Amino acid sequence: MNTSAVWEKLKQVKDPELPTVSIVDMGMVKDVSVREKQMEIQLIPTFVGCPALEIIKQEVLKQLQPEFEGEIKIKFVLDIPWTSDRINDEGRENLKKMGIAPPPKHFNIGEPWVAECPYCGSPKTVMDNLFGPTACRSILYCTHCKNPFEAIKPI
Repeated sequence: MNTSAVWEKLKQVKDPELPTVSIVDMGMVKDVSVREKQMEIQLIPTFVGCPALEIIKQEVLKQLQPEFEGEIKIKFVLDIPWTSDRINDEGRENLKKMGIAPPPKHFNIGEPWVAECPYCGSPKTVMDNLFGPTACRSILYCTHCKNPFEAIKPI
C-alpha cells in the first residue's frame, strides 16, 4: 500500500461528530508515511481534549488494517494547533449538507465573525449561543430564512 492509497482510505474515515465530513476534509491528517512493514499516520486533533480521538483512531485502523500487514502507528500531534483554515473546500460543502456553517476562510482573531446560513447562504445571522453541542460549534439564527443552525467556530 502506498501513501496515495492510504490518503484515499483516510477519506473514508468520518469525523464521528460530523458524519458527512472526513478527517482528511477536516484537515486533521498531517502526514502519512509507509515503509515496507511500517506505517505512521499523524493526526492533528481539532481540540486536544476531544472525546472522539479514540474513536477516530479505531476507525483509521479499521480502514487500513485489512490491506496492510505491517505495524500501523497512529500519532496525535499536539504541538501543532489545528485551525479552521485546515478544512478544505469539500469539507466546507459537506458541513453545509449537515446544516452546519463552515468557518470563514482566513479568519483573523479580533475580526467580527460573520457566519453565512448553511440553508439560504444569507450573511444576516446572529449568535444565539456561543456554546453548541460540541466545543467546536456555536448555535446561530438566520434572520433571513428564520432557521436556527450550528456553525464551526473559527479558530
